[in-house]
Amino acid sequence: MIINGSAHELPSGATVAQAVLKLTEAGSGIAVALNDEVVSRGAWDSTTLSEADRVEVLTAVQGG
Repeated sequence: MIINGSAHELPSGATVAQAVLKLTEAGSGIAVALNDEVVSRGAWDSTTLSEADRVEVLTAVQGG
């Protein structure tokens, strides 16, 4: 599957939560889009991914 524009291998039946952990260990300030649709944090553990999915994991940054 494609995560943040790059191909990644995840086990069959992997969830959004597992995809997030593949990229970051940050516990907050993260948003996820699956095939251009936002996935609420409460659904990360129950939303399974398929091979053709596109996942975008975004982290908030502070700046000035």
